[in-house]
Amino acid sequence: MHEGFMKILKNMEGAAKVTCMAWAPNNTKFAVCTVDRVVLLYDEQGERRDKFSTKPLDSKYGKQSYVVNDMVFSPDSTKIAIGQSDNIIFVYRIGEDWGDKKAICNKFVQTSAVTCLLWPAEYAIVYGLVDGKVRLANTQTNKSSTIYGTESCVVSLASNVSGKGILSGHADGTVVRYFFDDEGSGESQGKLLMHPSPPYALAWGANSIMVGGCDKKVLAYGREGHILQTFDYTRDPTEREFTVAATSPSGQSVVFGSYDRLRVFNWAPRRGVWDEAKPKEILNLYTITSLAWKKDGSRLCAGTLCGGVELFDCCLRRAIYKNKFEMTYVGLSQVIVRNLSSGTRVVLKSYYGYEIEEVKIMGKDRYLVAHTSDTLLLGDLLTNKLSEVPWPGSGGNEKFFFENDTVCMIFNAGELSLVEYSNNEILGSVRTEFMNPHLISVRLNERRQRGVDDNKKLAYLIDIKTIAVVDLAGGYNLGTISHDSKIDWLELNETGRKLLFRDKKLRLHLYDIETSVKTTLLSFCSYVQWVPGSDVVVAQNRGNLCIWYSIDSPESITMFPVKGDIVDLERADGKTDVIVTEGVNTVTYTLDEGLIEFGTAIDDGDYERATAFLETLEMSPETEAMWKTLSKLALEAHQLHIAERCFAALGDVSTLRFLHQTNQIADKVSKEMGGDGTEFYQVQAHVAMLDKNFKLAEMHYMEQNAIDEAIEMYQELHMWDDCIAVAEAKGHPELEILRGNYYQWLTETGQDEKAGEVKENEGDFQGAVNLYLRAGLPAKAARLAISRMEITNNSDTVNRIASSLIKGEFYERAGDLYEQIRNNQRALECYCKGGAFRKAVELARIAFPAEVVKLEEAWGDYLIQQKQMDAAINHFIEAGCSVKAIEAAIAARQWKKAVHILELQDDSSAGKYYVKIAQYYASMQDYEVAEQLYVKGGHIKDAIDMYTTAGRWEEAHKLAVKCMTEEEVMALYVSRAQELERDEKFQEAERLFATVKQPDLAITMYKKNRMFDDVIRLVAKHHPDLLTETHLHLAKELEAESRFSEAEYHFMEAEEWKAAVHMYRVNDMWEDAHRVAKSHGGPSAQKQVAYLWARSLGGEAAVKLLNKFGLLEYAIEFASNNFSFDFAFDLAHLASKDKIPDIHLKHAIYLEDEGKFPEAEVEFIKAGKPKEAVFMYVHNKDWANAQRVAESHDPESVSEVLVGQAKFCFEQKDFQKAEAFLLRAQRPELTVKYYKDAGMWSDAMRICKEYLPNKLSMLQEEYEKETAKKGVRGVEGILEQAREWEQSGEYSRAVECYLKVKDDSNTAQMEKCWMKAAELSIKFLNADRAVEVVQVVGPRLTQLRKYKAAAELYLNLDLIKEAIDVFIEGEEWNKAKRVAKELEPRYEEYVDQKYKEHLKNQGRVESLVGVDVMAALDMYAERGQWEKCLETASKQNFKILHKYVALYATHLIKEDDAQKALQLYVQHGAPPNTQNFNIYKRLFLDLINLPDTDTPECYRMWADLRNFLLQLCENISKSAEANSPAHEDFEQMLLIAHYYATRSAAKGVEQLIGLAAKLSVSLLRHTEIVPADKAFYEAGLACRAVGWANMAFIFLNHFLDLCDAIDEGNLDTLDHSDFLDTDIPFEVPVPTKLCVTDAQREQIRDWVLMVSMDHRLEQVLPRDERNTYEASLVAASTGLRSLPCILTGYPVLRNKVEFSAAGKASNKDDWNKFLMATKTSHSPECQDVLKFISQWCGSLPATGFSFH
Repeated sequence: MHEGFMKILKNMEGAAKVTCMAWAPNNTKFAVCTVDRVVLLYDEQGERRDKFSTKPLDSKYGKQSYVVNDMVFSPDSTKIAIGQSDNIIFVYRIGEDWGDKKAICNKFVQTSAVTCLLWPAEYAIVYGLVDGKVRLANTQTNKSSTIYGTESCVVSLASNVSGKGILSGHADGTVVRYFFDDEGSGESQGKLLMHPSPPYALAWGANSIMVGGCDKKVLAYGREGHILQTFDYTRDPTEREFTVAATSPSGQSVVFGSYDRLRVFNWAPRRGVWDEAKPKEILNLYTITSLAWKKDGSRLCAGTLCGGVELFDCCLRRAIYKNKFEMTYVGLSQVIVRNLSSGTRVVLKSYYGYEIEEVKIMGKDRYLVAHTSDTLLLGDLLTNKLSEVPWPGSGGNEKFFFENDTVCMIFNAGELSLVEYSNNEILGSVRTEFMNPHLISVRLNERRQRGVDDNKKLAYLIDIKTIAVVDLAGGYNLGTISHDSKIDWLELNETGRKLLFRDKKLRLHLYDIETSVKTTLLSFCSYVQWVPGSDVVVAQNRGNLCIWYSIDSPESITMFPVKGDIVDLERADGKTDVIVTEGVNTVTYTLDEGLIEFGTAIDDGDYERATAFLETLEMSPETEAMWKTLSKLALEAHQLHIAERCFAALGDVSTLRFLHQTNQIADKVSKEMGGDGTEFYQVQAHVAMLDKNFKLAEMHYMEQNAIDEAIEMYQELHMWDDCIAVAEAKGHPELEILRGNYYQWLTETGQDEKAGEVKENEGDFQGAVNLYLRAGLPAKAARLAISRMEITNNSDTVNRIASSLIKGEFYERAGDLYEQIRNNQRALECYCKGGAFRKAVELARIAFPAEVVKLEEAWGDYLIQQKQMDAAINHFIEAGCSVKAIEAAIAARQWKKAVHILELQDDSSAGKYYVKIAQYYASMQDYEVAEQLYVKGGHIKDAIDMYTTAGRWEEAHKLAVKCMTEEEVMALYVSRAQELERDEKFQEAERLFATVKQPDLAITMYKKNRMFDDVIRLVAKHHPDLLTETHLHLAKELEAESRFSEAEYHFMEAEEWKAAVHMYRVNDMWEDAHRVAKSHGGPSAQKQVAYLWARSLGGEAAVKLLNKFGLLEYAIEFASNNFSFDFAFDLAHLASKDKIPDIHLKHAIYLEDEGKFPEAEVEFIKAGKPKEAVFMYVHNKDWANAQRVAESHDPESVSEVLVGQAKFCFEQKDFQKAEAFLLRAQRPELTVKYYKDAGMWSDAMRICKEYLPNKLSMLQEEYEKETAKKGVRGVEGILEQAREWEQSGEYSRAVECYLKVKDDSNTAQMEKCWMKAAELSIKFLNADRAVEVVQVVGPRLTQLRKYKAAAELYLNLDLIKEAIDVFIEGEEWNKAKRVAKELEPRYEEYVDQKYKEHLKNQGRVESLVGVDVMAALDMYAERGQWEKCLETASKQNFKILHKYVALYATHLIKEDDAQKALQLYVQHGAPPNTQNFNIYKRLFLDLINLPDTDTPECYRMWADLRNFLLQLCENISKSAEANSPAHEDFEQMLLIAHYYATRSAAKGVEQLIGLAAKLSVSLLRHTEIVPADKAFYEAGLACRAVGWANMAFIFLNHFLDLCDAIDEGNLDTLDHSDFLDTDIPFEVPVPTKLCVTDAQREQIRDWVLMVSMDHRLEQVLPRDERNTYEASLVAASTGLRSLPCILTGYPVLRNKVEFSAAGKASNKDDWNKFLMATKTSHSPECQDVLKFISQWCGSLPATGFSFH
């Protein structure tokens, strides 16, 4: 501990001890009492500011009669208690400020001297006396009492750190402990320990008690009085007795005072012992008589024997925090935090004595946060509220939020903890992941509410869509709100009864926590806030400011249009302002403070606040209403003083006076008896009287037996009945007097009725009747008369009563009276007059039955007059008056009854009532019933109107269509819609327009009424193509009306953001223009608008704006690029001077483009670019100015100017000047270049030779190349040079030069030159070189088509082949042949070959024929000119012809044209060339594979094939291939072809159908060649056609099996069982594709299935005499092979016809049949068959037939 010290009071000469000292708890005052009994007051810096003298118990004893033994400050630091030796304690009020008047406010006289004082609590002073008692003085009641007594003088008192416990030290060494509150420590009370010496120096630290005395020892005792440590100084000769001790406010340090020395002891919490620090020794201090430690621990004061006071500064360390706060660590567990600017300070202290580790100041320098090992200290510097809560080590990862003034929110590891400032327990902890303060709301007793003491609520998010509300005081959940959208803001109101929250969709919701009702308040909510100190809500929805003054009625909303956005809400000085930013301006909207303040106070039951608010208002009707409301509520709440004030404000003097008396009673009672005066019975009775609840007032009196007061109350109010009733009930002695007084009062005040009642009660009936009649109450008299026979019998009285009744029009009573005396006629009259028809009818039924019906009608009429329609209906029905009954039913709204009566009527006049009833049902929205009634009443139009009014257009339309034309419907609807439009019922009008399909009228209506949203909606629905146009049109209209934000919306919808920007620009609304450009036009548009805005502002404003958007550089650049140089210069001068040269440069370029050269020159120079100015002048050929600028500003450019001039001179052909300029510019190489470019090579050479000799050779080479490249002009140069070379004998060079000549425009010259070169080379150069030259020249001449010249050159050098080639190229074939023939015969063939190739290439086949026939034929073949080819070939030999026939046939077969190929061979014959055999076979196969070829029409094809094959077989038999396998194959093919041909012929003749079928069957034995599927298909069909069902079934069934096998691609699985022992082959090739379509196949399948069901059919082939299948050639049993019939293919067995050719025979029957059929039918085909047979088989057998 650092202990710097200063002297406050100097020592005196001799003993003048400081008797006592004290520090004020608020640390601002320090009091010292000197030996002369004066109290000196010092401030905390040690400066004396005030003083006052003490006084003795009695002034008669004089000032010297006492000493001040001790003094102490009150806890609030405004009073000082002085304990004196003259047996008294004085309490002085010293006030809060220096110089306040000092006054004694309490005195406590004692029986013995006061030795020491403590003031631990507000009204309690604890003091010790010499007689050993420890007593308590109560400053509030001015009384004192003994706490405990001992036998020994009290020498010291000490309190614990909290002030809740005291220790007293006694002269006998006893130390006694006493607790006002042991704070749960469980420590004992009473005698605690016995110290060896009187404990003058007594200190109670945080963890132990320390005692010192005259034995030079300091002992430390534990909590229960056992010794912990002993500090013995008896051996120290300098040490004297310990006179006084003081404990630091934290209890961690204790100081003992002795002689010239202070001993300091510090508690070491880790070791649990006291450590002695280095003692503070001050010479000449003498004995220390008193010690006082400042309550914040920062100062210790010591008073001495000689009257000196030393002030010690106590701190462990000091630190400055953020240069704003000073931290003084006055103990391990105590820190003083001082604000350096304001001087205010806070003492931060660990209540548990833990060491404070680090102090931070957070939350805008308002809040303290400090950690100890086990706790967390928090404090509010503004309100000086401190808390210490248990907080086990968390690693310092907490996050603190100080948004709420009363509570600190701490987040740590997903848990939110709340600590209320000044509360040492954690208020509550919840689990939540959402740390945003907007998602947490805490309300702690923020507004006082009647009947609610502790109101602490928390709302937070459990998850992003769920809110929990918790009662922190009760520790229970108040509710959980689940929402369908993410929540982004929530806040409780100050009373914690309502919760506002907003979701991500900007919907604002209100949740009532008590009723658990959720209400949606607002959509598109961009701002929301509770008004501070109230339950008023302010929110913004787009362009509206929305206010709920009464949040209990969410539908009651007050709205104001605002242009900008709400940014804040301020409530101060009785005013609530909503702050709105509109562009760059800030606008405030003031709310109705009356509604806010008064409403809130009333809601909270805070009537004082309500009164205080109303006091500030002027009286007005609104204020008066508020006073009335408050008066009513105050009376209900028994707040009578407030009620009195209210009635005073309202000017209600009588109530005010009555309340004033009531309040006087209440105040008097509470003063005399204590407690609440309003509970006194008189006060309660008065309140009940005010409430006109006299029975309650009576009850209050009666409960207290205050009968006289109750009677007096009723008498004052003239409530005699109640007064007498009370007197009767309680048997009051003055009852009769009261009654007499009552009757007298009644008669005096003319209350005859009451007097009559009194008489009646007394039994004086005649007197009562007289009084009733006098009071004009004949009815009462009649009632009495009727009930009392004695009066009824008195006819005079009865007549008096009756006449009075009739006079008073009490007819019914008169009737009763007459009936009583049997005067029925008069009674009936009276009943009728009095409307007592029930009695009249009952009387009539007995006395006058005929009158009953009339009476019923009259009764009905009377009831109608009395508006008792319901009752009238039945009477009219009884009277038979139906119309009246209907009218009554309608009037009584008994509609069903009315309809029922109506339906029973025959009379058509009743129909008018249907409309009325229908109108009712229409009003009740029972439209169906109404419609029926309208229709019944014939008012269909009214029904239509009803439906249209109700907006039920469909029903209306249905009705209208039934009874109106379309035009009338339309007219009706349109006119009705227009009416609705006039009534501003636009939606209904729109629906009408829609019903008649007139949306355009609806659009026009909305447009006329400026309801543009609806216009857009309808256009979008009905004319989407015009939507954009409509948006634009509306936008322009709105713009014209200055409704810019709406116009903007429409521009945006039309996607015309540029128009919106333009609108805002034109109207100087730059912010909006910028916003639109930013959100819709992208960065470039935004920049452009910002630029234009800045330009409109100009000057500093422009710069600020551009800097705000970060577009200053862009703006300067843009201005420069767009020629706004003045603006660019303004900006640059103000904000970016480095850009000025750039702008000058751009300006200069612009001026140059504009042709303003002098101005441009100035700008170039300002831009530091003189060279550009020079270039400008050079470009414009203003050489003088260019020269001038260059010389003045850029000497380096002078040479460039000269070069430019020279270039210009060259262009002007002024070569001399140009040369001079370039040489001046020292640029000879440029001179050479320009001369070269001008083609002035001689001058170029001259300059080069003179100035650049090293480049001469290169120039010459270049010149040569150039001349080679160039046309005529270059050629002349070359020729010139060539001639020079030639003349000088340089033939080789001359030749090269001549070869270089190339001039396409002059071929003659080229030819001449090249010939010259060749000539020179032949003449003068060696042979090899000459050949080389000629080989160069030759092709060139050839190229020029100079074939002859080229050939001659070649021939000169014996290059014969080359000469021939030249002639060939020139197509001079004869010359080529001649050269070959004469000079080199071996080249003749070469020439011929080339000539053939030439003819081929030229396509000149005719010419080629003469040269090379074969080549010509090949060409024809290649070209597909087959006719030509065959024609030409036929002119050659037979072999050549057949080669090309074969080629053509192959081609045709490939093209699938086998028939044409067949015709080819028919035409040209069939040579037996083996190489053709494949063609023949392929031809045969292709033909037999053709589909549908078994018809008579196909005969010619088969005959041709047959004839061709016959010719082929005959030719083969004559050739080497006779009898070869191929020959046999072709013979078989011939047989098959013959069968096919014969079948086609037979099919054409009806008699031969069977023969055709046999041929089809015979073909089956040839299925190794014929396609198997086709053969079986055709055989099956043929058999079916002639009725051979068995065979047809077997063949077609096999055909189907074949089809399935072909599909599988394998015939292995085929069943051949049907064909065993036949010559039908099993092994046949698989056909590639089927011969039939799928449909045909299915037909066959269906037929086979159908036939298979026929059990009569035998599935076996027919057999003949051989017991063999009849069509098989081979006998099954013997294996003998029969000959096939040449007409049917069937075996020839017995009757046969034989032919001359071997192996050819026929069945006789078939043959004869065929002959007969041929003869009868004259079939040419059959004749042809017979002709073929004679040719093939030899001459026909002799018959009687011949054919021509």
